[in-house]
Amino acid sequence: MQSRRHASAAPGRGGERVVRNRDVLISGASVAGLALAHWLRRAGFHPTVVERAPGLRRGGQAIDVRGIALQVVARMGLLDAVRAGTTGMRGMSFVDGGGAELTRSTEATLTGGLIDNDDVEIMRDDLTTLLFDAGRVGTEYVFGDVITSLRQDDDAVEVGFRHGRPRRFDLVIGADGLHSGVRRLAFGPESQFMHFLGSHLAIFSVENFLGLDRWQVYHTAGDTMVGLYSARQNTEARAMLHFGSGQLDFDHRDLDRQRSILVERFAGVGWVAPRLLASMWDAPDFYFDSMSQVRLDRWSNGRVVLVGDAGYCPSPRSGQGTSMALVGAYVLVRELADNHGDHRAAFARYEQGMRGYVGKNQQIAQDKADGRTVTPADLARAADAITLGDLPDHC
Repeated sequence: MQSRRHASAAPGRGGERVVRNRDVLISGASVAGLALAHWLRRAGFHPTVVERAPGLRRGGQAIDVRGIALQVVARMGLLDAVRAGTTGMRGMSFVDGGGAELTRSTEATLTGGLIDNDDVEIMRDDLTTLLFDAGRVGTEYVFGDVITSLRQDDDAVEVGFRHGRPRRFDLVIGADGLHSGVRRLAFGPESQFMHFLGSHLAIFSVENFLGLDRWQVYHTAGDTMVGLYSARQNTEARAMLHFGSGQLDFDHRDLDRQRSILVERFAGVGWVAPRLLASMWDAPDFYFDSMSQVRLDRWSNGRVVLVGDAGYCPSPRSGQGTSMALVGAYVLVRELADNHGDHRAAFARYEQGMRGYVGKNQQIAQDKADGRTVTPADLARAADAITLGDLPDHC
């Protein structure tokens, strides 16, 4: 299938400017990529999404939609659905190695912060399903493939794929996460941009064998933390294993090696750690990675631009990665629409508008990693540290 070309920037009939650069390839079908597809289609562009996985990725932890990101979701028409999908957490406990409760709180949780506020905590795959359904009409999805090469010229980007034939697109957006392949191809090795925050985290699904009712339980031992919280109306649970350490050298696609690291680090840890370590080998959604941020001097290179974790991952410590992805997708498409597809002007304005917001939210995670206190007011200020402009009337 030939790419649909809309490259003219000259005025059309009646002096109306023709929108150019309409054929846009998005790498990654998670929060940033799915939100981009929705807004691009709505603004008159033709998005294609390529995703390495064979379908939407399942599993993942509870994530938060906070501050200005709630406005983005509302403008998508999804706020009621997102609120309906909330985890409904009632509180959390900390226990000793034998499971005896040490402390409890019904005011806040480790994953969602204060319970009594307007923020929404929702399971990651529940949110991505809503976003996918909102943007699937008018969007081409290519699952089970990955970008292997990018060659730019004055008019387009020629994209090579592992399985599909090469295709040309006007613009390419990397929304493919912490270990972004687009970023590597367009900007260089990820080691140049990763900033390690001193710990590692694993998340995976398990049975709700403790019978938790919208509740979270944690156990700390030295520099390790074991957590378990209910999910999906208590029908299952998510396990969390977190430990502080120096930066480890591992392949982020070698899951068996990652599991072996956890076995070594959590040997001798009490409470439910042994059961979780046994369960993780069969977990279909096992995730493990370093707590790291992505920091780049610029988020675009020619016709290629980065959104979300690929460009400015704040790390899970911030609790703001999802919100930043939603906001970044909206701001980028707004600028492309405002500038009639002129990518140079749009990318510059996108970065100018987002830099302060990204910096404040990344600082939240850095402060936590450095042991500094971050108050709910600090988090609220960072979550609202940007003003959304309106899409043009034709959108």
